[in-house]
Amino acid sequence: MSSLEIGLPVIILLVVLALLFDFMNGFHDAANSIATVVSTRVLKPHQAVLWAALFNVIAIFIFQLKVATTIGKGTIDPVIVDHYVIFGALVGAILWNVITWYYGIPSSSSHALIGGLVGAAVAKGGFHSLIWAGLGKTILFIFVAPFLGFMLGGLMMVAVAWLCIRVPAGKADAAFRRLQLISAAMYSLGHGGNDAQKTIGIIWMLLLAANVTDPAATRPDTWVIVACYMSMGLGTMFGGWRIVKTMGNRITKLDQPRGFCANFGGALTLFMATAFGIPVSTTHTITGAIAGVGTTAGAKQVRWGVARGIFWAWILTIPATALIAALAWGIGHLVL
Repeated sequence: MSSLEIGLPVIILLVVLALLFDFMNGFHDAANSIATVVSTRVLKPHQAVLWAALFNVIAIFIFQLKVATTIGKGTIDPVIVDHYVIFGALVGAILWNVITWYYGIPSSSSHALIGGLVGAAVAKGGFHSLIWAGLGKTILFIFVAPFLGFMLGGLMMVAVAWLCIRVPAGKADAAFRRLQLISAAMYSLGHGGNDAQKTIGIIWMLLLAANVTDPAATRPDTWVIVACYMSMGLGTMFGGWRIVKTMGNRITKLDQPRGFCANFGGALTLFMATAFGIPVSTTHTITGAIAGVGTTAGAKQVRWGVARGIFWAWILTIPATALIAALAWGIGHLVL
């Protein structure tokens, strides 16, 4: 497909739409990074979002673009990608984010985008247009990421409890107030490093389809990378406050040590996934880590009814956004 077939105004429109999704990703998922430090009163909300946004952007200097490559070249057949497919995928993901933000549901922006790509691709080319190797590991990590977060967060909490068994509560509390700043920064690095790359991948996919970018290039243009990281950071600065309460208080009661362990365990999970180029949900990851930390004080300390509701939102995200994206793909033929 040539760039003349798409046209520059449509390319610009879709890039802006992708950056809007990226902004909403940061906005929607800000709670993942800041819920623990806000609920434990380590930082005030406006301080927490600035802290998280800063490290979202700093991630640009730390992580390789393996997740962007998975999204851009490893989810759907590049042959079927056109402006209608990109439009459908982005509209599906954005609408699902708006719906879940409105109801305060900690769903996955990442899987909303994956579902959008799947729905638009299937609408155009059928199921054979999907690249199952890339999609398979993404779907697998719907379950693996929260499990890893759960295990690492729980193990960290056990280790901290053992190490601090003779430390006065007041002294431990003061120390972990400072340590929470570090763990929140780490989680925000992981959030930026994994999630911003998903939008990088979809813009790269668009530019490749339009022959604006060299198909032989091993990485997207620098302006794409910078624009996506900055959009995510700005979204995080505005913060999805409706979701903070769910993440910070409703799953389990957090204090300074538990908040530190949840963020640290979640951050390690994100670092590993990003290193292997696997697009994971930061929402799934931190939810699992918070539940793992809570379980160390007894299973009854976790509100499993709340966790169950969040789990069903995870399960529904990909099929729901796929359906919306398929409809948007059809609408795109009328408006583009």
